[in-house]
Amino acid sequence: MKFIDQLHRDLYLDTHPKRIVSLVPSQTELLVGLGLEDSIVGITKFCVHPAHLKTSKAIVGGTKKINYRRITALKPDIIICNKEENTKEIVEELAKKYSVYVSDIVTIEDAFSLFLDMGKIFDKKAAAQQLVKDIQVKLNNFTKFIEQSPLKRVAYFIWAKPWMAAGGNNYINTILKLNKFDNIFKNSPDRYLEVYIEYLTGLSPELQPEIIILPSEPFPFEEKHVEELKKYINCQFMFVDGEMFSWYGSRLLTALDYFKELRNKIEE
Repeated sequence: MKFIDQLHRDLYLDTHPKRIVSLVPSQTELLVGLGLEDSIVGITKFCVHPAHLKTSKAIVGGTKKINYRRITALKPDIIICNKEENTKEIVEELAKKYSVYVSDIVTIEDAFSLFLDMGKIFDKKAAAQQLVKDIQVKLNNFTKFIEQSPLKRVAYFIWAKPWMAAGGNNYINTILKLNKFDNIFKNSPDRYLEVYIEYLTGLSPELQPEIIILPSEPFPFEEKHVEELKKYINCQFMFVDGEMFSWYGSRLLTALDYFKELRNKIEE
């Protein structure tokens, strides 16, 4: 069987894979959601949902550094990777020995395409199609809910020391737009960019963020970071669950409910 991943790479499989190594936390959660938990043999240390996987599956490293010998011992039929979360070097090295599927997610439509690809590859077409339908229903409902909400200018930071923010052309920016958050860095040529926070002071009022969003991951922002930012800008600061903005698998089912609650808090 021939499949094509989201980097337009060809995969040839004799049968539906039975032993999966997933190097992407959100995609591990997706595989479980499609009923493939028993087929997963290896995960990363960041694959924290569902929580019990860390005690029942082999840990093969992180997303940027993996233990190749441990993966070899697991004898996987396929390895699931992502363009952003895993390095090109990891993918190329693994592809010398294994079938490797690489996702590239910028839009929700990309996520749906991933679901359907997983359904085809693992003989879970019905489950994948149902997941798309369930999320689409919630997405349509949320779109109607958010329709009358005002647009808010935001900056979404992903790291401190150095300070980094989400630019355009990435999934986070897609989710920001869905929430009617206008990302002030959306026109950056970089998916993620380093920001000199002193720069915020010099922005004209119509360009300054009304809200600075500080997610729970990949960097654990705290109140001390708010205090540092307050030296340079006077705006609203909002701590959010980073998984809701960056995990593009079955997490979308709960994310859309979370976004409703978030908007209600903003507009209280």
